[in-house]
Amino acid sequence: MSRFLSERLMNVTPYTPGEQPQDQKYIKLNTNESPYPPSPAVLDAVSRAEVEKLRLYSDPACAELLNTAAKHFGLRPSQIMPGNGSDENLFFALRAFCDEEHPLAYADITYGCYGVWCGLMHIPSRIIPLKEDFTLDPTDYYGLGATIVLANPNAPTGLALPRSAIEGILKANPDNVVIVDEAYVDFGGESCVPLIDQYENLLVVQTFSKSRQLAGARLGLAMGNEKLIADLNRVKFSLNPYNINRLTLKAGQAALEDTAYFDTTRAAIVETRGWTKQELEARGFSVLDSRSNFLFASTIRKDGGELYKKLKEKGVLVRHFDAPRIGSWLRITIGTPDEMRALLKALDEILEV
Repeated sequence: MSRFLSERLMNVTPYTPGEQPQDQKYIKLNTNESPYPPSPAVLDAVSRAEVEKLRLYSDPACAELLNTAAKHFGLRPSQIMPGNGSDENLFFALRAFCDEEHPLAYADITYGCYGVWCGLMHIPSRIIPLKEDFTLDPTDYYGLGATIVLANPNAPTGLALPRSAIEGILKANPDNVVIVDEAYVDFGGESCVPLIDQYENLLVVQTFSKSRQLAGARLGLAMGNEKLIADLNRVKFSLNPYNINRLTLKAGQAALEDTAYFDTTRAAIVETRGWTKQELEARGFSVLDSRSNFLFASTIRKDGGELYKKLKEKGVLVRHFDAPRIGSWLRITIGTPDEMRALLKALDEILEV
């Protein structure tokens, strides 16, 4: 770091994204991207004519996308705000609803950016440990007197709470915002969007990166009551009013409208996930009951870090977190059936099955 860096940032540890090595062609099962291309409707929407319009600013109100999203989710446009990926919406939410006197509560094993953003914005953290089996006890979040963020399904575990459990947390914290990060909800979770009109303290954040194949487009939605969304827009228009580019707006609208493609690709990933889980368990792995597009697995036969390195040597990338409680586990993105067979073949060679 330079001598000019603000002293308040010297102790901030940035988030480490999943690696994107370019030294060879890998089977990428480390960043929870979809193995399938975007909807054909997206390819049609991102046309030459739209590319030529890139000389013009995008619509800061995102009106067409908002109308499509409102119809899709059964909400009003004023209850939705698009962001540059769900990360931006989550960041805006923490900026709006947390400060040095209003902490953020989150699990000890969850999406790493929550803690990073707390460090960046000097927000006190209240870290709530998961149970020994990595499940989350909703009662640990009752009456916290803090803003709460819950990844549901959680990452990297893939485990999910039912909607009723989230509702209990909402009821127990009526004076604090509860943010539900639903990045993986389309693969088997139960969305809290139907609760939005019942709870003024509920903010739901979803992404187009996973189930709608638009990770590179950077698009997410924050959904809640109109006053919460107005708060987020206050932050957005104070920082980056043109936060969604023209092509992403078109791509996102088309992806939402093509429900048939969404259902087909989502079902394919869920089916492959189930088959892969069975195959890993047959090889002696412990595998959590994922409701996401990845599996969290470990084996007593080899350390997680070593297994990650051996797989990389064989051209298969998975995610290993060198962190307390989960150092022996690997997070494995669900790819195509052929990619998962390649993973299993590599594991068999490494473990000498």
